[in-house]
Amino acid sequence: MSVGNLKTSGQKGNNWTWQYKMLKQLDAINSSIINNTTNVNPMTTDAFGRERVSNPLTLFDSSHRFADNGLWSTSTATGATSVFNSDQGLVDMNVTAASGSKVIRETTKVFSYQPGKSLLVLSTFVMAPSTVNLTQRVGYYGDNNGYYLEQKNKDSVSFVERSFVTGVLINTPVLQANWNVDPMDGSGPSGITLDLTKAQILFMDLEWLGVGTVRMGFIIDGNFYICHKFHHANLIQSTYITTASLPLRYEITNSGPTSGANTLKQICSTVISEGGYELRGAQQAIGTPITTPKTLTTAGTYYPIVSIRLKSTRLDGIAVATALSAIGNTSANYNWQVVAAGTTTGGSWVSAGANSSVEYNITGTSFAGGRIIASGYFTATASTSVTVDILKAALFGNQLERDGLTGTPYEFTLTMAAGTNNESVFGSMDWEEISR
Repeated sequence: MSVGNLKTSGQKGNNWTWQYKMLKQLDAINSSIINNTTNVNPMTTDAFGRERVSNPLTLFDSSHRFADNGLWSTSTATGATSVFNSDQGLVDMNVTAASGSKVIRETTKVFSYQPGKSLLVLSTFVMAPSTVNLTQRVGYYGDNNGYYLEQKNKDSVSFVERSFVTGVLINTPVLQANWNVDPMDGSGPSGITLDLTKAQILFMDLEWLGVGTVRMGFIIDGNFYICHKFHHANLIQSTYITTASLPLRYEITNSGPTSGANTLKQICSTVISEGGYELRGAQQAIGTPITTPKTLTTAGTYYPIVSIRLKSTRLDGIAVATALSAIGNTSANYNWQVVAAGTTTGGSWVSAGANSSVEYNITGTSFAGGRIIASGYFTATASTSVTVDILKAALFGNQLERDGLTGTPYEFTLTMAAGTNNESVFGSMDWEEISR
């Protein structure tokens, strides 16, 4: 029965008012579907159009509760400072009024994009008021590739695509007035006027596969508002960026003298693989030769057994330590430690292969610094060894790090000490290379 027939029946004495109202609503819904006028929130689907019902997997998150959290490299120049603000729980990136004053903060890791999964990036911040010669950037990008929000000079706001696919760095800004979904100047679908001097949540999701779409926008009052879409499929003849495995970055820079000091407030960030993540890399390993155990000359001194790091030519590579093993060659008590960002002295660094992003050192003579991320003890007998699986639970927690701002790889090292002099040990380390 149609709405019209039901209405006629009702006029004939059948009291079906509520059915009539329901069918009238259904007719309106059907009409909106036929005419493609349904008001569907586009953010209910990920970058590939799949409904967002799958479990997200956090590749990275950053907040600052008690201190600058150590997950970022920092570069400053010309009187600029990067200061933890304990009251506000954030980092103040402060520049002076001088030309060349700048602060750049970039994560010590790049984040693994997995083909076929949407990569969701969220960054929160408060920018300084726009002024002549002041540039502020927040986004998912490095020196050569990525996407970011930029406020440059007086009242110039853009989303920027940075690409090195031609072998030359090209930044392609899209001014706010030209955002193709919502310019957020009060005239767009949201009716919102963007104010970057107020706290903002920038989001973007990447459908990479080399040629997909990147959506950028803001989360306001709990709602995702897409502002601009960078489309590439069926439009370009190659990839649009070299890689989608990139770091997070914040920047504030004076290109000339400004009217006064300014501060960009860095708050929180996260990178999420939507639909989970499966570790599917090339497994590699290295260890001390079976005929040449490592001698621990002095009791209580920690010696490097195996050290690995990214090659300086592949600082955007992704390699994750997965397991280690150690055995005493002589009867004694031993303590093993896994140390990140320490320094191995002596020995030689050797490439793990032409296609590998990693190099190793198994001949180092001394070790210092770093932070201990795992430790344990064992007593060597004729049948005692220790094998430690440090893989799946931590996943990217044991990813090799680097300082992308200075071009410095950080070491990941198995060290050992013995309770008595001149003991000897064997050790090995496994890792998985995601980018290859």
